[in-house]
Amino acid sequence: MKKKASAKKRSKQFVLITGLSGSGKGSVLKTFEDLGYQCVDNLPIDLIPKFAEMCQQPGSRLDRAAAVVDIRGGEALSQLPTVYRDLTRNDLKPTVVFLEASDKALIRRFEETRRPHPLGRDLPVREGIRLERILLKPMRQLASVVIDTTRLNVHELRDLIQTRFGGIAARRSMLISAVSFGYRFGVPPDADLVFDVRFLPNPNFVPRLKNQTGRDVAVRRFMNSHPQTHEFTSRLMNLLLYLLPQYVREGKSYLTIAIGCTGGRHRSVFLTEEVANTLVREGYKAKVSHRDIGR
Repeated sequence: MKKKASAKKRSKQFVLITGLSGSGKGSVLKTFEDLGYQCVDNLPIDLIPKFAEMCQQPGSRLDRAAAVVDIRGGEALSQLPTVYRDLTRNDLKPTVVFLEASDKALIRRFEETRRPHPLGRDLPVREGIRLERILLKPMRQLASVVIDTTRLNVHELRDLIQTRFGGIAARRSMLISAVSFGYRFGVPPDADLVFDVRFLPNPNFVPRLKNQTGRDVAVRRFMNSHPQTHEFTSRLMNLLLYLLPQYVREGKSYLTIAIGCTGGRHRSVFLTEEVANTLVREGYKAKVSHRDIGR
């Protein structure tokens, strides 16, 4: 008798982001986008059920979606609690993220951006905030997550969302490009971090290794036979594993690490492969390119 394979059903994630104007909804939506969610800003209220339905369809690529729904929806915003309750009757239960901040913080942010409150250009900002709190109170009561951004900067808010909705892996969502190069041909202009390994023993001076590259077993054995190679690799990885989470926290999504030797064929190629392999084992996404290996 054949065993019936049981496919693991992927959980659907549908997030509605709402809250006060100036509280950081745009930054939160951008963070969800970086986490791989299909995102929509200022989604009309009457389109929410359709968007949710698309997410529920078998085989849908919209298995993770997030949408901002706020005061810009006008009078239709009063329908949002009803729409939310209708959605909860289906298999897809939306998560409501509500953002708020103190009046003082919101007023300061409006002054910094020199933008009027969405409820009216002629309306004082403080009055607009007061009315908005009243209109959004029903959604705040339904919210699964309430975030006060009064004392949060954009990086701290991003980190909070990543931790809550992306898990630890989301902190390592940055794509790392590890590039080897030869100083003879110039430093890669797009490099964020550059490391010079010309102090390491050079396989180019060993006749049997001269025409090989840092990818070849013989060259790798040569490099690994020298203690300074291990010392440098260890120190370099300790530095990178300290730096990378800091870059992620600052919102950097792409980082280029360039490692150079004289010609870009032996030492830099070997070290670039080592660095990339270690980063992958640590859970980072890393790709390798050897700019000058064929020169």
